[in-house]
Amino acid sequence: MAGTKTPFAPPISKEITTTSTNIGLDARVIVFNCECHTYQQVVALFCQHIPGMTSSKAFELAWKIDHDGEAIVFSGAREQADNIAAKLAGGGLRVAVQ
Repeated sequence: MAGTKTPFAPPISKEITTTSTNIGLDARVIVFNCECHTYQQVVALFCQHIPGMTSSKAFELAWKIDHDGEAIVFSGAREQADNIAAKLAGGGLRVAVQ
């Protein structure tokens, strides 16, 4: 079968769509790195003020903030995000709500 060309089918790209409307997920709380808190302090603030936060997840986020400069620590309703951000800022953390 010399000379016979095998047809080439290019890869078919798949578009991934979701049916989620993200109701209630309209804000994110971002915490920025500062050199004024220990991991223990940050973990305690996260566990105290972020619903459902565990100490191990809080430590992972603190590590990410320390090494990457920032991390999203909460996503949810705008009012709740504003409340959490205010409490974290009250603890001395640098935060923003987007």
